[in-house]
Amino acid sequence: MIITVVGQGYVGLPLAIAASKAQYKVYGLDTNIEKIESLKIGRSDIEDINDSEILDNVLNGNYVPTINPEFINVSNIVLICVPTPLTNERKPNLAPLIEATTTVGKYLKSGSLVIVESTIEPGTCRKLLHPILAKESNLNPEEFELAYSPERIDPTNSEWGIKNTPKLLAGLTKSATRNAKTFYERFVDRIIVCQSIEVAETAKLLENTFRLVNISFINELAIFCQKSGIDIIDVISAAATKPYGFMPFYPGIGVGGHCIPVDPIYLAKAAKAIGAPTQFIDLASEINHSIPQYFVGQAEKKLNGLEGKKILIIGVAYKPNVADVRESPVHSLISGLQQKGSKVSWHDDLVKEWNGEKSVALSGDYDLAILATPHDYLDLRTLGTIPILNTRGSV
Repeated sequence: MIITVVGQGYVGLPLAIAASKAQYKVYGLDTNIEKIESLKIGRSDIEDINDSEILDNVLNGNYVPTINPEFINVSNIVLICVPTPLTNERKPNLAPLIEATTTVGKYLKSGSLVIVESTIEPGTCRKLLHPILAKESNLNPEEFELAYSPERIDPTNSEWGIKNTPKLLAGLTKSATRNAKTFYERFVDRIIVCQSIEVAETAKLLENTFRLVNISFINELAIFCQKSGIDIIDVISAAATKPYGFMPFYPGIGVGGHCIPVDPIYLAKAAKAIGAPTQFIDLASEINHSIPQYFVGQAEKKLNGLEGKKILIIGVAYKPNVADVRESPVHSLISGLQQKGSKVSWHDDLVKEWNGEKSVALSGDYDLAILATPHDYLDLRTLGTIPILNTRGSV
């Protein structure tokens, strides 16, 4: 069984290595030449995959990093794991997925199964991707198969990984569903077959829209607690003792990453296209985008103005202990502070370089430090006595 995984990022690389360990022959396809050359010598840029895992599978021949799409033509199964981000106007951007699907179609051989793991709105597989594959491959629709299995990757989560996280799955045909299930069963403990491919597509959007709505609500409650002199973390801890009907969410600078701030936009687009209401989603997104500006205001109060003040932002990644800055709300925080006349520097030894700037050392040579993303390695004692604004709890 020969597999090609298109996209070797936070989703595709862990999937490719998991399949390699399960004794599939896996081609890890990516257009980034530097990434592929690095993978060939066993260097990982993903926190959940260590160098030895990659090198072992490269050396035993199970994993072959490549920029050559011709390997699609010898593959029994092709998995598409490319980003589906937002445009600068915060609209769904399917360009990377369409490009990848077009490439897969050009090299697709008869009898192959294509599995999409990228986040998409319901109907995308059936109405958009399947026709692209058929057109580019010159195959009849019954000569290849298409399935959808949304990724459930949570970087640095030591409890839940590919093997023990239940996997949603649905194919356009029973055969596609059966063959995809057989593929995943070798390295995933539990497969849940959905009633239709649209159910699987929508379930992925629901998972992260649920998180956006609840995190936005908690961020609003955190503002109330701050103004009332109540510790929001203590409140959440108390509420979480209830053994039913409650799930704890925690405040922060706003949500980021490739899922929570993105997936609801895809769901809202699909809803608006058919005239369904999206008030909860729209309000949650609005609240989420307002949180960085709230902390700009808090900084302004602490310093009695921001003009000319030196401010250090601690952590710019979208979550602790990763180097991923996609959709990071810290970008809005920095922009808001600069618009007020502040001189802003940032520290993040995991990210190192971002937006043409480099991480600075932790020091007390600032008027204020804002803790945006608390990585485990941080030692805030090096800040000395400068005031710290904590975006993750009471301030």
